[in-house]
Amino acid sequence: MPTTSPTHPHAPSAAPRLLVSDQVAGRVSLLDLPDGTERAEVRHRHLAEHAGFLALPGGLVACVDDRAGELLVLDPYGPDAGRPLVRRRIPVAVPAEHLAADPDGRRLAVTTGLGRNEEAWTGLLTAIDLDAPDGAVAVRVRGRTGEPGVTVLGGSSPLVVVRHREPGELLVHRHRELMRSAPSCPPAAPVRRIALPDDDGHGDAHDPLTGRLFAAAGSGVHRARREGDDLTPEPPLPWSADGRSGGRGYYLRLDPVRRMLWSCVRGGPGDPGQWPDWSNDAWWHQLDTGETGRLDLGPGLVFRLAVTARHIAFTRVHPDGDELVLLDAPPAAGSRPEVSARLSLPAMSGAPRRGGTPWDGVQRRAVAASPGGNLVAVSRGGHGEVHVFDADKAAAVSTLTVPTPLDDGGHLALVTPGDGAHADPVGR
Repeated sequence: MPTTSPTHPHAPSAAPRLLVSDQVAGRVSLLDLPDGTERAEVRHRHLAEHAGFLALPGGLVACVDDRAGELLVLDPYGPDAGRPLVRRRIPVAVPAEHLAADPDGRRLAVTTGLGRNEEAWTGLLTAIDLDAPDGAVAVRVRGRTGEPGVTVLGGSSPLVVVRHREPGELLVHRHRELMRSAPSCPPAAPVRRIALPDDDGHGDAHDPLTGRLFAAAGSGVHRARREGDDLTPEPPLPWSADGRSGGRGYYLRLDPVRRMLWSCVRGGPGDPGQWPDWSNDAWWHQLDTGETGRLDLGPGLVFRLAVTARHIAFTRVHPDGDELVLLDAPPAAGSRPEVSARLSLPAMSGAPRRGGTPWDGVQRRAVAASPGGNLVAVSRGGHGEVHVFDADKAAAVSTLTVPTPLDDGGHLALVTPGDGAHADPVGR
């Protein structure tokens, strides 16, 4: 049972909670951890899985309902005080590709992507002010089509930076000017364009402390630093480190506990049917010291990762067996991460097979953790199960069941009161 009192819904003693989205079935569950007691559920809500969940200040979480075309602001501890799980609903353009907020959590941006289409067909960008004088306001403008990433830099004049590929570039918009746009989705001209040398950008991060943004691409992690009302490009960070070279990262996230960037560098055959032979290295960069390293995770499919108080968690899918890979990530300067545990995961009946792609018509896994706790949650796509582990003990804790199958792996967000997760202001 949760120890939260109705008068103090975000008290430090409150139990961790897990948001479980089945974006195929259209259901979001709110569960206590580790026992899985359901505190709330909402139906007919189809999460934009690629945009993911975004932590906001005050213990709130944002996401996009990709069918309704709404940004949802969720209050995971609201039901304890008689408040609904869905606190606010704001119309946005869909299909949502990426979601980000400024460090204050007031100003947000949502980009649009392919959705269930073969080619890019919409270039709509939604800018949102959650605390406008007359209530939340959302504005839609038109830009380039594609699958753009986005970050929102704070300060006296917040900037919305859209990361495009083909051709690669960063487009800088002033949030306040976007909010003044006329109706009917007018074109929005950026105030600054920064060319990127790659046409394969995939993965974005933002460090609110320094005002830097990061964009992953084939040639490395490209950087830009805010200076006043402008951005200044900086030399990119290479993927090569610790004598390991080759490959590139397709995912990038900020670790607010240790102030590090993390990714998984994928190498090996270009044919997706040979995915079991892909190599995977954990790539990390210490933001304050500049130290960078790589660490072997094993072959197969590794993509997203999760941040706990003392570990980084990856899931690895492979025909010979899936596993949760835990990395010790000491916060002390000069300490280097290392693999601390490999925990077996139960097989998925619809798992990817050799010869087929690891993402078309197969089951997947989602992984979630809180930077303020020790628990890690991993979904078992197609089985309606979520497995909970204690990263500090490297041990399984519980298996939770939900009433829908979690096809495609579902999506998860693990919340611990006061965990500071909003210091990573990009949807995951």
